[in-house]
Amino acid sequence: MRVLDKSRTVAPRGYNRWLVPPAALAVHLSIGQVYAFSVFKNPLLERFGTSHTSVAVIFSMAIVMLGLSAAFGGKWMERNGPRKAMALSAVCWVTGFLVAALGVSVGQLWIVYLGYGLIGGIGLGIGYISPVSTLIKWFPDRPGLATGLAIMGFGGGALVASPLTAKLLETYGATPVDAIVPTMLTLAAVYAVLMTCGAVTIRVPQPGWRPEGWTPPTTSTNKMQSHADVRVGNAVRTPQFYLLWIVLFTNVTAGIGILEQASPMIQDFFPSVTAATAAGFVGLLSLANMGGRFGWSTTSDKLGRKRTYVMYLGVGAGLYGLLAALGSSSVGLFVALTFVIVSFYGGGFATIPAYLKDLFGQLEVGAIHGRLLTAWSAAGVAGPLIVNGIADARSAQGVTGAELYLPSLVTMCCVLVVGFVANMLVRPVAARYHEPADAALVAPTPVAVGATSEES
Repeated sequence: MRVLDKSRTVAPRGYNRWLVPPAALAVHLSIGQVYAFSVFKNPLLERFGTSHTSVAVIFSMAIVMLGLSAAFGGKWMERNGPRKAMALSAVCWVTGFLVAALGVSVGQLWIVYLGYGLIGGIGLGIGYISPVSTLIKWFPDRPGLATGLAIMGFGGGALVASPLTAKLLETYGATPVDAIVPTMLTLAAVYAVLMTCGAVTIRVPQPGWRPEGWTPPTTSTNKMQSHADVRVGNAVRTPQFYLLWIVLFTNVTAGIGILEQASPMIQDFFPSVTAATAAGFVGLLSLANMGGRFGWSTTSDKLGRKRTYVMYLGVGAGLYGLLAALGSSSVGLFVALTFVIVSFYGGGFATIPAYLKDLFGQLEVGAIHGRLLTAWSAAGVAGPLIVNGIADARSAQGVTGAELYLPSLVTMCCVLVVGFVANMLVRPVAARYHEPADAALVAPTPVAVGATSEES
């Protein structure tokens, strides 16, 4: 097992850093299957004869455990390295599928909760954070690009998993219910191979490594970028950490407001839209989610992290307002507005690690990122409760069509305004939280500054 040690993953001289992003993508494409869990929903409903809420709990548990395991496992990952973290993620994620398959086979829903929700959720969290800080160390000149490369795969995992799962459910049995177990076992085998390849390939740079021809600037016109490091224990004592927690929470909650009800929403807004067209719309939103993670986070290297979140939250609130006021007037306008909103949702996930790196340095950015992901857990519960609760209440009053969703859209607009205010309050971290200058010697690479645009 020593092959998993951090010391065994140090890259040799001349190692091509562009070999590292595929390792990150292998892990994130695998765990990104969680966004395709809805494909199992109807077969599970029929298998267990239970309610929609009971099956939805499986997904909610996985997202809650993602945030909690990332929070508690972030510092362990920094200490033990990305290979050991990826290996642990693979074991938990694959085991989650195997245990869930057992639960389906014996007809016990609580075993599915234990497998996919609890054990698989731990694999999600460890796998999500494992490559992020590593890529930031390999790309100190472009941290937004690095985090976009890492997290893009998580948003795009559903693009592969959804059709693959649907095809397996169609192929393995006379009915989808009969095919649940072999489908889960097949996915477990595929992800075991893919995540193992990622863990084997991942490398960390040698101490003192920097990109050829690049020198870390000693000064920067961007006041939001620090030249010092802050350890996770001090980071969680700063107001900046909690302001960014609110920023991430509001951005994710608002994004879920669209993703949670995308298919029924477009059909209720436009009764002429068929189920097949609605499914295509959901696939388009997956592209927006994936593209936003790479495109907007890369843009933040030039625009600056704070300004980028002004766009996510400020422009996003305006788009939600337009969706509520004019969304029912045209299918094209509805699709365009939701596409941009979901791209902001994906971009928010990919930009937040670079934002943390700017404020707290890269010494323990993975651990700090893990703590911040508890906002995702909270939003994963709050978002569905808000949109489904409002829709259920309106439906009970006899409201139908586009009117059913208007209060939800207005609520999400207000949520984004709260995040916008929190982002505007973010300031550079006070010097009293910084590590002494010689503490940087324990970091794998020197502290570097990415973007140089000025922010206020």
